[in-house]
Amino acid sequence: MPSRLDGPQKVTGQARYGMDHTPPGTVYGYLVLSTIAHGEIEAMDVTAAKGAPGVLGVYSPFDPLDLRTPATPLFGETWVPLQSREVTYYGQPIGFVVAETFEQARDAALLVGVTYQARPALTSLEDGLATAEDAPAAMDGAPPSLSVLAPGVESIEDALAASPVVVDATYRTATQNHAAMEPHSAVAYWTAEGLTVHSGNQASDLQAAELAGALELKPSEVHAVNPFVGGAFGGKGRTSAPAFLAAAAARALGRPVKAALTREQVFTATATRAATVQKVTLGADTDGTLIAIRHDSWCSTDAARSFVEPTSHGTSREWYATQNLAISQKMVPLHVPPTTFMRAPGEAPGSFALESAIDELAVALRMDPIELRLRNNSSAPPGKDLQWSSKHLDECFRIGADRFGWADRSPGGHRDGDWLVGLGVATAMFPALRFPASVEVTLQQDGTAVVATSGADPGTGLLTVLSLIGAESLDITPERIVPRLGDSSLPSGGLSGGSTATASAGTAVMAAATQAIDELLALASGQGGPFDGQEVTYADGRVFAGDRTMPFAEVLRAAGRSSLSVTGSSAPGEELTKHSFSSFGAQFCEVRVHRWTREARVSRMLGVFDAGRIINEKAARSQIIGGMIWGVSAALHEGLDIEANGRLANADFAGYLLPVNADIGEVGVHFVDYPDTLHNAVGAKGLGEIGTVGMAAAVANAIHNATGVRVRHIPITIEDLLDD
Repeated sequence: MPSRLDGPQKVTGQARYGMDHTPPGTVYGYLVLSTIAHGEIEAMDVTAAKGAPGVLGVYSPFDPLDLRTPATPLFGETWVPLQSREVTYYGQPIGFVVAETFEQARDAALLVGVTYQARPALTSLEDGLATAEDAPAAMDGAPPSLSVLAPGVESIEDALAASPVVVDATYRTATQNHAAMEPHSAVAYWTAEGLTVHSGNQASDLQAAELAGALELKPSEVHAVNPFVGGAFGGKGRTSAPAFLAAAAARALGRPVKAALTREQVFTATATRAATVQKVTLGADTDGTLIAIRHDSWCSTDAARSFVEPTSHGTSREWYATQNLAISQKMVPLHVPPTTFMRAPGEAPGSFALESAIDELAVALRMDPIELRLRNNSSAPPGKDLQWSSKHLDECFRIGADRFGWADRSPGGHRDGDWLVGLGVATAMFPALRFPASVEVTLQQDGTAVVATSGADPGTGLLTVLSLIGAESLDITPERIVPRLGDSSLPSGGLSGGSTATASAGTAVMAAATQAIDELLALASGQGGPFDGQEVTYADGRVFAGDRTMPFAEVLRAAGRSSLSVTGSSAPGEELTKHSFSSFGAQFCEVRVHRWTREARVSRMLGVFDAGRIINEKAARSQIIGGMIWGVSAALHEGLDIEANGRLANADFAGYLLPVNADIGEVGVHFVDYPDTLHNAVGAKGLGEIGTVGMAAAVANAIHNATGVRVRHIPITIEDLLDD
């Protein structure tokens, strides 16, 4: 089982992240953040800061850096700091101090005096529900509200009224931060060729495009480099404030500028997962057949309405077979930090609501929760004619139930000494997506092959995947592949997000390898080639003609070539008109709740997944384990506390709770491994995000099984489980 190629570099400290670069003459930047949630900056007194030791520049909306608001086809307009005196959330970047040392910049930033004209701020999702707005159309064009009704049924209310069994409940999920190990940062410097920036990001070419737009440069004049990214999870899809400010300040000062957010600043000066309120109503027949699903969702968003958490659209729209379906998505603009994509956006918080409601329905029906889910297993999303390209969810549940000992589960849990023990289960689904991607394959005279793309590896193992798929496609050993990524000068590899990288870049690798072999054969049999005029074939890294054979390295040397390079591309195509695509999984969880203290502990987890072909089982298992731990974290630990004035009460790793090793018990992962070549030539479907989907609900369901207490919000605390 292959290990990660970048593993030795990371564990020995040889991997160089953005902040590890310090060009000669580097100076340091420090951000100034707002201390109100809503209003206008009336004045900024920077006299003391400018006179502080080592200070080279102090920038603000009154003395801004030369930046513009860029736009990209994927994300639209990107917010750029210091372009306005308007403040819309507590902790918004409003100033930037550059000095000879980090300490000098930090200390000078504390000397900046800010006067505000404060306005009333709305910071609570609950308080803002009355002013909710319809969300914009989803990324696939779906309207914020849609319904599918059986013939003769006039409304979802009528369908629910006709249902013998109805479950109706409201669920809530908390605001979360991405909490990546590497804070957002950048090192920027200018040469005669343009700007170079080292900054952890999920797509070097998209980052280069945004910086080019903000600085009014040609894309070719920006070189974004990020071969190592210390975690992202959606939080580094856009160019960060330190990158914009460092790049512009480096141009203004003629010096390299290094800037990084402090851990506390990361919590406000970046973006978060939205808080949600979700009302789910399920109507079923007495045998468990779903008759109607209604899922109405509200989510927080920032004043600019930058992102909507698509909870109802990401779950109830597709997960279960039902005759009648109605979903809606509303947003509540607040004076809080921006919201954005976070691992399984929509599906993670949406699955907590839907899968908790399904469990409640199973209790109402006195039916096994797995039986209820399988009874309503969908062959296609409700109201759509496009069936799933492949779906083995029933097998995931059967294998999981057998391995987890589900047959021994009691509807009321069981007791082990002073611990109340319960089992919970949930469905996991995440759409199988693919982005356009290009990859360059270069056959070299030393017998190696370079596989290169601009895409990023934010800890997902993409570097190793490039090596494995490249070796398979070129029919050579992985040791002879030299994978390269994280550089905007390479062919565009797309965004490492949406669990798309393997399917997107992998398919492009296959296309490029096929072209490279074709050109190699043409070179070998062409005029002046070593097999001039002969019929040639390729296998095992060698060219064959009759009884002669020659490694491709010798073919290149014989033809007088040092290398042979081709670029292959792939993109979603007509398959989207023929099938629906998704990854599937079954999440199992055992929770132990102490009889007296009500402390909840997750003692066992098992996830069984149908994610197409598994390229690297070791890395895939690691990805899934990480996602499952995320689900436990959402269920029992994570939640940002936003005070009435907009300040985050727990904006650090002391107050923002995250699980550690002692919080996580036994974790099992199993893949059913059915390649899905209807989705892409590699046969792989996404698995980076599905691991977190459903797990929070499985934890809550297990707690109910153990204690009889149904908690409809996360995170679940000891107070929620205390007896009245």
